[in-house]
Amino acid sequence: MANNYGAEAITVLEGLEAVRKRPGMYIGSTSSRGLHHLVWEIVDNSVDEALAGICDKITVKILEGNIIEVSDNGRGIPVGMHKTGKSTLEVVLTVLHAGGKFDNDNYKVSGGLHGVGVSVVNALSEWLEATVTRDGKIFRQTYERGVPTSPVEEIGVADANAHGTVVRFKADDEIFETTVYDYSVLESRLKELAYLNKGLKIELADERNAENVKAEEFLFEGGIKDFLNEIIDEEKIIDDVIYMADTMQIEEAKEVEAEDENGNIVIKQRSAKFVEVEIAMNYTTSQRETVYSFVNNINTHEGGTHVSGFRTALTRTINDIAKQMNLIKDKNGTFQGTDVREGLVCVISVKIPEPQFEGQTKTKLGNSEVTGIVSNIVGTNLKFYLEDHPKDAERIIEKMVMSKRAREAAKKARELVLRKNTLEVGSLPGKLADCSSKDPAESEIFIVEGNSAGGSAKQGRDRRFQAILPLRGKILNVEKASVHRTLENAEIRDMITAFGAGFGDDMNLEKLRYHKIVIMTDADVDGAHIRTLMLTFFYRHLRELINEGYIYIAQPPLYKIQSGKAIRYAYSDEQLKKVTKVLESENKKYTIQRYKGLGEMNPEQLWETTLDPEVRTLLKVSMEDASYADKMFNILMGDKVEPRRKFIEENASYVKNLDI
Repeated sequence: MANNYGAEAITVLEGLEAVRKRPGMYIGSTSSRGLHHLVWEIVDNSVDEALAGICDKITVKILEGNIIEVSDNGRGIPVGMHKTGKSTLEVVLTVLHAGGKFDNDNYKVSGGLHGVGVSVVNALSEWLEATVTRDGKIFRQTYERGVPTSPVEEIGVADANAHGTVVRFKADDEIFETTVYDYSVLESRLKELAYLNKGLKIELADERNAENVKAEEFLFEGGIKDFLNEIIDEEKIIDDVIYMADTMQIEEAKEVEAEDENGNIVIKQRSAKFVEVEIAMNYTTSQRETVYSFVNNINTHEGGTHVSGFRTALTRTINDIAKQMNLIKDKNGTFQGTDVREGLVCVISVKIPEPQFEGQTKTKLGNSEVTGIVSNIVGTNLKFYLEDHPKDAERIIEKMVMSKRAREAAKKARELVLRKNTLEVGSLPGKLADCSSKDPAESEIFIVEGNSAGGSAKQGRDRRFQAILPLRGKILNVEKASVHRTLENAEIRDMITAFGAGFGDDMNLEKLRYHKIVIMTDADVDGAHIRTLMLTFFYRHLRELINEGYIYIAQPPLYKIQSGKAIRYAYSDEQLKKVTKVLESENKKYTIQRYKGLGEMNPEQLWETTLDPEVRTLLKVSMEDASYADKMFNILMGDKVEPRRKFIEENASYVKNLDI
């Protein structure tokens, strides 16, 4: 076989073929998350038109058959002949890295700088239709799986002032695991975009059911101040929103050499470049820090240089003001970063001409110059605010004094707990059935609900690389608990000890013993509750594990279908219907068993369905929609009853298989 490796073995993928071959490289995954990413790519283009000062209305519709339609009143994608010999519209839709965002004079600010967004959507759609209105005319072109099925055609006349683009597409079910859109996911992101772009109207309509059409309109003149007020659901320390906004020039206007349409070198005037920073913040009685950061409307949930600049300036300014106002008396009174950020709720929005993101998914900003820019703006504006509002400053700093004391007490408690449970004993939890492998990259740990399921899992696992940690009952709801109380919980201590990476400020991912931490609970209401409690713990206290992609959720089967000696498993009601339909078509008798708990499976069945890497289904927990996650954890696990009651009332009709 090795002798056949020659020039003929090298495959070159042409055009959009590479996208269809490796979709995950461009949209992250082919799951529901990847499906919704298609919508974001089109919407981001429309928002970029708003950032350019042209577009003020975007409409997103989910049509019958899960067809998506995104329309805007931007400039409209150019349709004239490109120097490649094709219509510009066709070039944009069929060529990777083709777009108007590589030239800063077309888009001063943009979220999509790679030029792959709309062409990737085209490649991964069963069909796509683009309609452009500009220059008093209406143009249209159609595609199937990225290949044009018609030329760019003029199909009508429009008002001279009319302009915009409509993109309609149907995701390819040959590519995606599901092609059904979640209205709540679209709603959350579009509402977020409306907050980040004050004055931009975004409409969302779900027209899949003609008898029950959902429609919403998002328009926020207060921008991120309105955003901040919506996400704050705890008692505020001060009434006002601390709002900071400023623009800094990073590059002067200059003349540059450029190539015209005929290939001639000409002198072109390049505009100056600016960075816009907008921050809204407040403090609550909560112990949590909640920071939502955005760059060119993209949710940078992993932070980056803009967040680093903000945090540095916040700590420095607070300490300076506290000393200036004589609110710190003792010599060891300097606040640490965790002190000044406890209870902080903040939205950071940065607009920058050439953002350097980590990869196409754009989760972390890397521009080094942004750190100093944000730091200077925050340092200056926050100092002015606190000096002008001494009563607010006093309340905020009193909160930080309490935070400092709690941190010092928690540190002592943490050291005591961890020393008592790990360092002194020097061993792993007694109920942990560890794996023999010492390589974290191949090692997995399953967090299992109860001793019964734990026993089956221990017997059914591959001892070489799979560890089992059974938990007794429900862990503490950390949403309502202090750090000290969290560490007193035996189940949480066992998890921290087993993982080996530490906790809080002392966390070190290099010491993590498993790179797959799998939550494995029963497929019933109690199992879902335990899973939510554990996700709350990971989200609030071990978020780095989620960021790095180490947290998973196991998907045990819901049904066992037995026909004679043949056994099949179904992981959803849809799968059950497909299996039984096949058996009925073959006139075979069968029995159905619904699993309520993992303990109902013997070790062999558990391995076959849930543990075997060759056949199992694991859902990776991601931080892609951090703001939505934060909001949901607050609603479901927080102190306030009313938001939780409202959520239950609105979603009760969707509940299936309720154990009553």
